[in-house]
Amino acid sequence: MPLHPPPPPSISPRQMTLMRIVAAMAWSDGNLAEEEVALMLDRFSGLFAIDPQQKADLQKELRDYMMQNIPLEELIPHLASATERELVLRLGYEVISASALTPDQALINDAEAAAYQKLVTLLDLPPEVVQRVEMESATASQTGSVVDNMADHLQQFFAN
Repeated sequence: MPLHPPPPPSISPRQMTLMRIVAAMAWSDGNLAEEEVALMLDRFSGLFAIDPQQKADLQKELRDYMMQNIPLEELIPHLASATERELVLRLGYEVISASALTPDQALINDAEAAAYQKLVTLLDLPPEVVQRVEMESATASQTGSVVDNMADHLQQFFAN
């Protein structure tokens, strides 16, 4: 019996690309915890939905897509502007900086660092932009949760 992909979610391709890149960075350590998925789904659906029912429906739609680990090389070419590339860099940095798998592990492990370097290379942003985004993200992560920060950045981006 052939496998059929789930129907496309009711968000724009642009929104889907951003969500998938965030999920790919979250997958970079080889582990995507259910708590991370639930929190990201809650925040993304809250950004894209109008009412509580639509939010619940969207969470169901997006779950299957969030669980797919799609290579960054397939996603980055879909970014249309330098602004989107900068947003993706910020979100990627925030995701890998969020937490360690175990208390004795570095905040950013080797797999996450490698995925982030690949992201930086693929985005092809000027070094001064990369440095500025990293400094701003590091400062922001000290003042709130990574998912809340990501949601704020996405909300500002889609409002523009």
